[in-house]
Amino acid sequence: MSDNSLRLVWVYPDLLSTYGDQGNALVVERRARQRGLDVQRLDVRSDQPIPTSGDIYLIGGGEDRPQRLAAERLLRDGGLNRAVSNGAIVFSVCAGYQILGHEFINDQDKQQQGLGLLDVVSTRGEAERCVGDVLADIDPQLNLPPLTGFENHQGVTHLGPTARPFAKVRFGNGNGVGDGFEGAWQDTVFGTYMHGPVMARNPHIADLLLKLALDVNALPPADDRWYEALRQERIAAATATA
Repeated sequence: MSDNSLRLVWVYPDLLSTYGDQGNALVVERRARQRGLDVQRLDVRSDQPIPTSGDIYLIGGGEDRPQRLAAERLLRDGGLNRAVSNGAIVFSVCAGYQILGHEFINDQDKQQQGLGLLDVVSTRGEAERCVGDVLADIDPQLNLPPLTGFENHQGVTHLGPTARPFAKVRFGNGNGVGDGFEGAWQDTVFGTYMHGPVMARNPHIADLLLKLALDVNALPPADDRWYEALRQERIAAATATA
């Protein structure tokens, strides 16, 4: 990216945007503008090609059939994989998270090929659906405060050797494997089951993406009062129901 311009791409809002996940794009855009960046946001529908010149790509959740359609079209298009090869940052939620892995179970109960951008494989869980507030500690290597979010998924995601867990769960299910981990990350690609939208609850994640795009270790301060009030409310709710 240039010194003062950020290219933000919201991928397939017509297929993948459940539980307010488009709010993630709004938060990243606002956090960037608070730091004086000129944000060029592009909402790319599923009948449009994925641009390869973006800095940050955001993908939301979706139901089973839209997830399959999104995976098929992203594979045919190839633009997101090329963008990652060029150094782009990707943050994905729920169905989007599964799509970035090697494979997942689709709406036809068949194995569906993913993009292979994360070393994870997702299957359909046999236990009860994972629903509710989550509180987790993000990988210390990322140097972020605790993660709060809302999960609603039947999928179970297994991490391969080159993917790191995004967080360690205190309350909730996370990846559903039983090891207490939530999400995954690998280089500049991130995946989580957290809705909320997760950026509104955790603006420091948006800031992490901005720092990676800018290739800096710190950002100028921003007004966090509203975000922090929401964070504390949801953390208290998760603790009370644990």
